[in-house]
Amino acid sequence: MATTQWDIVGGEYIASAVKATQYPEDTIEEVAFIGRSNVGKSSLLNSLARRKGLARVSSSPGKTQTINFYAFQAKRNEENQPLRHTFYAVDLPGYGFARTSKGNKNEWSAFICKYMENSRDLKLVCLLMDIRHAPMDSDIDCYQWLLALGLPILVILTKSDKLNKSAVISQLALYKKTFGLDDDHILTYTSTAHTNRRDLINRIMTYLEPGKGSAQARE
Repeated sequence: MATTQWDIVGGEYIASAVKATQYPEDTIEEVAFIGRSNVGKSSLLNSLARRKGLARVSSSPGKTQTINFYAFQAKRNEENQPLRHTFYAVDLPGYGFARTSKGNKNEWSAFICKYMENSRDLKLVCLLMDIRHAPMDSDIDCYQWLLALGLPILVILTKSDKLNKSAVISQLALYKKTFGLDDDHILTYTSTAHTNRRDLINRIMTYLEPGKGSAQARE
């Protein structure tokens, strides 16, 4: 992994969408966050932006039923000159649970698929899984689907603060073995303590192209 140090210094809500015509009109790089309902996507986004309440956190699974776009501003120092890079963090509805009818659920799933399959600006998918449990069938299915789409995937194991250190090590090994991952493509995260926040930011930025196009600007 690159050793360049980035930080996220700003984040703001941009739009919610259920179809392509509702996506933001500007074209900047996107990083999508997906996982089972209640896995901690909103908490992780708030942690990355260091902005409480940016993404709504709910104790009710299936609460988020739209694709939510947030503009994140990343910053690093390059030869003593600050370099900024803006990208969209895209919060996708959780899979595995939804408080809606079967017909609505099918439509709800369809617009997620259309986004993942058709976005030309999507550079990375962060697939969140709850480290407290063994990989679920829906997690494995989602991972295989993303692989089939040819998308870069970073697995993030959330809620690591709920386990002791030896259990975290054991579960991390289980996930690495199940998905055939090396250390560069998986990490643990704790939103409450921002554990591994800077590591995750730097990993995300290795998939983006700072310094190219209108998404970057020097101060």
